[in-house]
Amino acid sequence: MAIAPVRWVYLALGWTFFGLGVAGIILPVVPATPFMLLALGSFSRSSPRLEAWLLQHRMFGAGLRDWKEHRVIPLRGKLVAWGSMLASLAYMIFWRQPAWWIIALAAALMGYGAWFVARCPSRPPPKPPAPPPPGPEGDSSRDMPPA
Repeated sequence: MAIAPVRWVYLALGWTFFGLGVAGIILPVVPATPFMLLALGSFSRSSPRLEAWLLQHRMFGAGLRDWKEHRVIPLRGKLVAWGSMLASLAYMIFWRQPAWWIIALAAALMGYGAWFVARCPSRPPPKPPAPPPPGPEGDSSRDMPPA
């Protein structure tokens, strides 16, 4: 666990990110998922109880657990991320027209973000099949080769 002052900073960041994530559900421009991931990371460094609460949350829990356990980004999330990056870059180029180096820097950062999102799996790996239940004692049919 982190030392006390740092723990309080992470706790405050966790609640701030959680609030921004909730705002992202309501406001179409603000993304919810990155803020919930940041809240989870902050809570994991400050409060195991709040981390567990967020992982068990009925709305956010499943996606956060998939991320924490398998680094999964669902296909829908990937498409939203890529589309948002492309729309932002197009807006910047065609309507804002900043200096070329700002466009290049933004494109490079978005390219890294697109690569990061693309390299993550879209769904968790399949669960291994459950082992068959043990047979009754003295069942020698398991030891016999198939006919």
